[in-house]
Amino acid sequence: MANTNGTSKGLEWRVTISDRSPERPAVESSWICRAWIGLLGIILALKSKVWRFWEKIRKLAVDDPRRIFHCLKVGLALTLVSLFYYIKPLHDGIGGTAMWAIFTVVVVFEYTVGATLSKGLNRGVATLVAGALGFAIHWLANQTGEKAEPVVLGVLVFLIVSAATFFRFIPTVKTRFDYGVLIFILTFSLVSISGYREEKLFKLAHERLCTIAIGGFMCLLVSISICPIWVGEEFHHLITCNIEKLADSLDGCVAEYFNESGSTADNEEPCPKSKAYKSVLNSKATEESLANLARWERHPWKQYLNIAAEIRCCAYQVEALNGSFNSEIQAPEFMKKHLSEACIKLSLQSSMVLKELVTTTKSMSRSSNIEFLVGEMNGAVEDLRSSLKSLPDQVPPTLLPPSIEAMEEETPCISTTKVPLTEVMPLVVLTSLLIEIAGRIQGVVDGVNELAALANFKPAVDAEPR
Repeated sequence: MANTNGTSKGLEWRVTISDRSPERPAVESSWICRAWIGLLGIILALKSKVWRFWEKIRKLAVDDPRRIFHCLKVGLALTLVSLFYYIKPLHDGIGGTAMWAIFTVVVVFEYTVGATLSKGLNRGVATLVAGALGFAIHWLANQTGEKAEPVVLGVLVFLIVSAATFFRFIPTVKTRFDYGVLIFILTFSLVSISGYREEKLFKLAHERLCTIAIGGFMCLLVSISICPIWVGEEFHHLITCNIEKLADSLDGCVAEYFNESGSTADNEEPCPKSKAYKSVLNSKATEESLANLARWERHPWKQYLNIAAEIRCCAYQVEALNGSFNSEIQAPEFMKKHLSEACIKLSLQSSMVLKELVTTTKSMSRSSNIEFLVGEMNGAVEDLRSSLKSLPDQVPPTLLPPSIEAMEEETPCISTTKVPLTEVMPLVVLTSLLIEIAGRIQGVVDGVNELAALANFKPAVDAEPR
């Protein structure tokens, strides 16, 4: 910028140069860059979430491919039933209630054959009984006259529905027939109430019963004929896994306590296998649910429940064993050393018996070694009892502190030092629990032998005792 000013001294020129630079384009460029980076971050985060979700889906499919087959089976059953709605001759044959067959497939088709059969029979029987009772209630209310009919109908519906709802609180009914009672309430209400306005009530009930029967039959047909998943096999697998977890826990926790390997540091965490018994303690609800469904497949579910109860008792003993290990009062080292060999031998023999039972149940064949292994376990119990009886109750002189040794030399009357009872008790509790666990394992063996007779296990193959 140039300015001219006329003065007495002459002509002067003034030049002003502005140091301001154009910042607006730079600011806009910076804002666009930050927006682009933020958008990329959102895209990458979304991609990461989608990838993690996909990994979870893939893991579900890889862990149990039967889940994929179940999904395909449900789709196939729905497609077959929907033909009754698409094809006009079939649709005309069952009327406009063809949609009930689709509803039946959606609510009845379950993962296992036993669950599908349970729901199908519950739904079919409940619909039949509710329909018949609805007709009876409708006829009875109709006999009272046009004015009294709605009153009588309302009172009877109130009483029967209230009674049926109360039945759902009964434990046996809730466990096995809760779905059936629910369908009974629904169907009875529809039939009895709609009968007040519906003229062709019998035809409506007949069509609905037929469509429910079609849907239930299609569910059973697809579930049994295409890659059937039997709930009895699921129950069998659960019991086998629980026996295996119990064996690993028993063997691992005793070895950790006596530091069998000699390489376990004090600050190291215990082996996960030694805590596997906790899942056995938490499996009671699953076992009862599987047993409730296995009864529909005519599986020896009662014997599986007996075995599961024995396994759970063993798991409780193992939990108590772990509790004694973590007690603040610990036995002296010389006493632990005195009993360590017998305790480790008993835990090893007990876990060997359990592992042999795992092999027996997995292969569905009797074992030729189980009697020998049980005899070895009982022999280990007797050895532990003998070691417990010979447990010294006096501290050896080599383990006494120097001050006490000096006092004994100066005072001959003080010849020995008694070990406090509180220090001996943890070791006595440990040995008694190990002996109790061996007795419980004998119960598991008897249960598996009875199961082998009920389920017709294959005969034992002669083999040399291990």
